[in-house]
Order: sequence, then C-alpha cells, then structure tokens
Amino acid sequence: MVSLHRRGTSTFGCLVMLVLFVGAVYYGIHVGEIYWRYYELLDGMRQQARLARVFPDDSIRLHLTAQADSLLGESPRFVIQRGPARTTISTEYSETLELPLLKRTIVLRPRVQEPF
Repeated sequence: MVSLHRRGTSTFGCLVMLVLFVGAVYYGIHVGEIYWRYYELLDGMRQQARLARVFPDDSIRLHLTAQADSLLGESPRFVIQRGPARTTISTEYSETLELPLLKRTIVLRPRVQEPF
C-alpha cells in the first residue's frame, strides 16, 4: 500500500526539476543570443578579411560598422592590419546580460586572421 505522503514528495520533486529546467532554458536563451551575435559579427569579419585584397580599409570598415550596428545597436571601432602575408581584423565591445538574480557585463573581443 502506497502512502499519500510519498506521492506528494514525488510530485514536489518533479515540480522542482521542472522549475530548474525552465530556468536553465530561460537563462540559456539569453546567454545564447549574445554569443549568436558574436559569431554573426565574427563571420562578417572573416568574410571581409578574405576580401581585403580587393577592397580598401575604409570600405571594409564601413561594411563592418553597418553590420555591427544592425546586430548590436552600436558600432565598435574595427582595427584592420595588413601584413605581408595576412590581414587581421579585430574589435572589442561589451554586452550587458540582465536577468533575474543576475546582471553581468560581458566583454567580447572578436579577431580574425586571413592569409593573402
């Protein structure tokens, strides 16, 4: 014979696990959005570094600034360095993660190098 007290404990345990799972998904989505934008910007920087042989620095910077503005709502400063064998593009920006019980500023530094 199963007691009623034991059933309530089982239901409570399931409810706690469900709340923890929903919380992890909620936090994960918000953190994931920040890194999704980071990788979108990194991909754009990689494409522009591949095209660096053809386009001048001002054109590359203009394209990256427009992309960053659409992704981030701001446009960080892009540093373009051309060497004898490769092109390097880097930048630095920060995003603020504001969630219940958590407020944190994340500094991101995307950097790409592409050979000529």
